[in-house]
Amino acid sequence: MRAAAPRITERSKQKAAAEAERAGIQQKLGALKKDITRTESAKEDAADELAESEESISNANRALRELADEQSATNDKLKELNNEQARLEGTIAAQKRQLAKLLREHYVSGNEDRIKLLLSGDNPNRINRDLQMMSYVSQAQATLLDGLRGNLAAVEANHAKTQNAKDELEEIAGEQRDQKTLLEQEKAKRASLLANLSSKLVTQRKEASSLERDEQRMSGLVDRLTQLIREQEAAAAAERKRQEALAAARAKAEAEAKARALARAKAEQAERERLAALAREAAKAAAREAARTGKPVKPAPVPAPAPVREEPQVAQVEPRPQPPARSPDTALASEAPSGAFESQRGRMPAPIGGKIAARFGAKRGDGPTWRGMFIKAPEGTDVRAIAAGRVVFANWMRGYGNLIIVNHGGEYLSIYGNNQTLVKRVGDAVKPGEVVASAGNTGGNEESGLYFELRHLGKAFDPAGWVRF
Repeated sequence: MRAAAPRITERSKQKAAAEAERAGIQQKLGALKKDITRTESAKEDAADELAESEESISNANRALRELADEQSATNDKLKELNNEQARLEGTIAAQKRQLAKLLREHYVSGNEDRIKLLLSGDNPNRINRDLQMMSYVSQAQATLLDGLRGNLAAVEANHAKTQNAKDELEEIAGEQRDQKTLLEQEKAKRASLLANLSSKLVTQRKEASSLERDEQRMSGLVDRLTQLIREQEAAAAAERKRQEALAAARAKAEAEAKARALARAKAEQAERERLAALAREAAKAAAREAARTGKPVKPAPVPAPAPVREEPQVAQVEPRPQPPARSPDTALASEAPSGAFESQRGRMPAPIGGKIAARFGAKRGDGPTWRGMFIKAPEGTDVRAIAAGRVVFANWMRGYGNLIIVNHGGEYLSIYGNNQTLVKRVGDAVKPGEVVASAGNTGGNEESGLYFELRHLGKAFDPAGWVRF
């Protein structure tokens, strides 16, 4: 007997779509990074031998965090679906009782129809009242039936969503097991490499030429990123204008459609009233003729007014709003308004708590001065964005280990280096104080902590006047 094929969940489809969206910008940044280091030999830096392992550790840790968040969100979704199922079942039971009551009353009333009423020769006012009442009953029955059908369909959809959520939880659990295994393997691999490279790394950290190359590499990366961000922000502004024009056109079309529907409803109501008046006149004429001749007279046939059927109210789970997709040509553009970053000068929170071991402008032995700050902190300590922005770089880089750069708009960048884990990905929007990474000692750094820089127009400046350390 063949094993059942693994079920493709909505999560799998969304994950594949997200990876495809990111592939374009990752390709751009990969080419940019390669261009910066093209003049340097592949193994010029001893820390390069740690690169693969440190990237893998970062990716595994990020995956575990994302999976934990997904697991929590999926459990919440499952709880919502179970609650919705209970509400739907209660609504369906009430609708069935109401429909049974209407059918019972219709049976007891003798199952009269419009033709019988019109031919009865009864008082025209009573005939008109009974016709209207029958119209209301028919309308109520139709609305109830439509609502019942809709809610039964909603129950089936709910069952499918619930099963999908359960499949997603199993999928997440399997991925968590794989990532934990990978993490342990990569940690052991890095520990072995560090033991072998220890003396080389110590010597390298003291070389002024090595520190200067690191600074040149960072400046080259920032310059190219700044140019790319300018291009993307121009493209994003043009796209926003296009979307606004589309939204205005869509709103206009919807308003016109609504006006046409209202006019049509008024015309239909007028026609129903005209037909009802004709039915009354026909009944009166038949009654007069019957009184004159003493014989029942069949009134002239008049079409019965069609009942107005209300839209059935069907209980639904509101879909979660999804953020608009960003193309590789707009993925790095910040959405922060002009001047937003400058307005927070002196009030921004520190990216991490810890002891400041090196300040901007201080001498680095025989090498260049510090272009940022180094803050000692235990491995794994959360690193937080100092202001709102968008991640424009998240990768391992020689001299800085696992590095993340956030664009705050106005050509202001904040830079976070030597991280153990990069929590955010390129293109992710971040809020002030949101976790973007966790501290470490990647890139051959001796101590665990965070290397932090601020840059404007590509130039490093002292964070002390801007951030509350």
